[in-house]
Amino acid sequence: MSEASSAFLQDLEKESQGRFQALERLLSAADSSKVFGQPVTSGQYTVITAAEIASGGGFGSGMGFGLPRTRPIEAVDQQVQPPGRPAEGAGGGGGGGGGSMGRPVATIVIGPDGVEVKPVLDVTKISLAALAAFGGMVALCCKMCKKR
Repeated sequence: MSEASSAFLQDLEKESQGRFQALERLLSAADSSKVFGQPVTSGQYTVITAAEIASGGGFGSGMGFGLPRTRPIEAVDQQVQPPGRPAEGAGGGGGGGGGSMGRPVATIVIGPDGVEVKPVLDVTKISLAALAAFGGMVALCCKMCKKR
């Protein structure tokens, strides 16, 4: 194996390890310690918070092929490749992204009367859903009125 091939494979391995570590950090948000908070006790009552956690991500990469480019791209475009001579190299890159989200969904109250689960109402989410439904109905009404 040539020195250039060995260096390329080492760089590829480092890049793969970096992507794996980034994905691992991203997905670490979805473990049970993030979903249920630490219990808080006051007198005879214990309160535990519960949350909804979601995470995801995507990554991609590219690689090179051919011989290293020795001339500017403009010169390559203007010349015809002689027969039997390998094409000059080309390459690509990579990237990725992702995110995670969490929101409170309930509190669990444990007391002398038993266990009670109290949902947390997300007023912002309810408002946005109502606005989206209202906007959809307005758009539908406008479309129906235009057809008449």
